[in-house]
Amino acid sequence: MPIDATQPYDDANIFARILRGEIPAKRVYEDEFALAFHDIAPQAPVHVLVIPKGAYVSWDDFSGRASDAEIAGFVRAVGQVARANGLVEPGYRLLANVGGDGGQEVPHLHVHLFGGVPLGPMLAR
Repeated sequence: MPIDATQPYDDANIFARILRGEIPAKRVYEDEFALAFHDIAPQAPVHVLVIPKGAYVSWDDFSGRASDAEIAGFVRAVGQVARANGLVEPGYRLLANVGGDGGQEVPHLHVHLFGGVPLGPMLAR
């Protein structure tokens, strides 16, 4: 169910629980700013989620409240995960759903990395 990206952070959301170690995840990267793990329902041969460790609901929330170090660290983590999974060449897709119209389902900022096959157009034309 899509969420309202302007809502307050809910520390009971599934990604907050993964960060606290309450729910297992197949982790592929972790540093002080970000955690990356395989999606439980992959939509491509490579489907990894990257989340900031801070309590941010959406890109808007993150870009408005995160420190410069958090923002740089998160962006670098996304790049590191792409490189580590061999996605830079031949290419990959980054996707962040924001709010109800964007289809965001978990109220914690996250980026999907998709790759491993040609992905085709993003939207039907």
